[in-house]
Amino acid sequence: MGPNLLIGGSSCRSCYLAIIAALLRSSSSIQTLSPMPSSLSLSTSSLFRPPACERVKLFNGLHNYSFNFSYNAFDRIKATFSSGGDLPSYSNTSDVKNDSIAFRKDAAVPAGTGFTDDKDDEFDFDTPTGGFASIPEAIEDIQNGKMVVVVDDEDRENEGDLIMAAELVTPEAMAFIVKHGTGIVCVSMKDEDLERLELPLMVNSQANDEKLCTAFTVTVDARHRTTTGVSAQDRATTVLALASRDSKPSDFNRPGHIFPLKYREGGVLKRAGHTEASADLAILAGLNPVAVLCEIVDDDGSMARLPKLRQFAERENLKIISIADLIRYRRKRDKLVERAGAALIPTIWGPFAANCYRSLLDGIEHIAMVKGDIGDGHDVLVRVHSECLTGDIFGSARCDCGNQLALAMEQIEAAGRGVLVYLRGHEGRGIGLGHKLRAYNLQDNGRDTVEANEELGLPVDSREYGIGAQILRDLGVRSMKLMTNNPAKYVGLKGYGLTISGRIPLLSLITKENRRYLETKRVKMGHMYGLEFDDKLNYKDRGNGKASSDDTPGI
Repeated sequence: MGPNLLIGGSSCRSCYLAIIAALLRSSSSIQTLSPMPSSLSLSTSSLFRPPACERVKLFNGLHNYSFNFSYNAFDRIKATFSSGGDLPSYSNTSDVKNDSIAFRKDAAVPAGTGFTDDKDDEFDFDTPTGGFASIPEAIEDIQNGKMVVVVDDEDRENEGDLIMAAELVTPEAMAFIVKHGTGIVCVSMKDEDLERLELPLMVNSQANDEKLCTAFTVTVDARHRTTTGVSAQDRATTVLALASRDSKPSDFNRPGHIFPLKYREGGVLKRAGHTEASADLAILAGLNPVAVLCEIVDDDGSMARLPKLRQFAERENLKIISIADLIRYRRKRDKLVERAGAALIPTIWGPFAANCYRSLLDGIEHIAMVKGDIGDGHDVLVRVHSECLTGDIFGSARCDCGNQLALAMEQIEAAGRGVLVYLRGHEGRGIGLGHKLRAYNLQDNGRDTVEANEELGLPVDSREYGIGAQILRDLGVRSMKLMTNNPAKYVGLKGYGLTISGRIPLLSLITKENRRYLETKRVKMGHMYGLEFDDKLNYKDRGNGKASSDDTPGI
């Protein structure tokens, strides 16, 4: 027996078809009632068909939804959902059935559609990506006072930094860095050292408009044994003072010519940036957790990209490594989460094993809902879901979060094997509940979700997926069929050594409340649905080619 369903007349707002999927799959007959009663309690053994274009209200125990429902629409849903069957295979073809798209069945696209397919062996953590030096080689050079070139992602634009241990810097090394870099010489440091030296952030995290939210502190010069502070000799002196455990706040002038950066605890396992990579390399080399870093520029002053970075490293006899390789190396040796409890939970979709994980970095507790036996860990159906109180709990129509959560749970239940990782601390794409509500007010005044965050001085998306990746690996997942529309999530999980063997887009209903939100995610944030849409985010193949109304079941 599936969950009970109440159907009755109501005002038309939006619809949510995922909850009735189980009923439709197993329903053997459709009965017609005329006139339609005000309320019916249904089971999987019988399903009533509403009169043509009746306004229907669905209640699944969590959310209420209502919509116009025609005979044709109902028959299409019946035909789509009653077929059942296994999850689609992930061949090299890109055929997707329109009915599966329209009614949100397991619409699948191959991993190579839109997202980069990774062919490397993700599980030999000490083997570098092709064309890069190994992490042990880089660590050895750092120990010996040499520089290395570090690039952020071998599949993207690949900005590269010159990096070396701060305590081993020399005037000659500093001159080389200034000659080949931007001239903005930074020093990554742990929070405890910044507090000891009384170096506050230049702006707080809420006011940080920098693209990657790099945590700059006030700039400094060494107070002693320097002149203007700008020469290679003076900058080296300042860096050495920052690296010294004996330095005091009074040893520095503010502002200055060196830019300290706040290292995020957990390093590249928490944030895959150059700040964290530089300090991680110093730590792995057995040195103080303080490192020099400076972005490399091309001869014309533009940022050097991977092809030029390779040429530069070869010409200067420097090792070049990727942050992705450093992440894999550290993941083999570090653990950032611990299991905090587990229990079997009966849900409206079926029984799931709930596993609570506590972050060793900030104490936040996350949950993984596991269905079935993970087994060898390959081709596991996975959803990594970001916390959304308004959408997940209160059924907000502003976003598709609650719909995606329910659909993912339903898909995993239907597959009989899979994991949903629920990451807390991701509210509002990382800005928090209060800021999200403030952003909603701006959206009501005409801004889209990106513009609202920017006007508030907040990052558009500050979520990180390292914790989720570690939870998946601890559960035994090695490769996955990932339920997502977000390429950033794909890159984030792949960077932590999880292979994406396929992708299943989660297609929500388009309503007047969420239409602009979904369009903004597609246009400005690169979300991909594996489908063709027109300029108003309607699926093109709708029979008559016309846009659906706000209250008609869509995708």
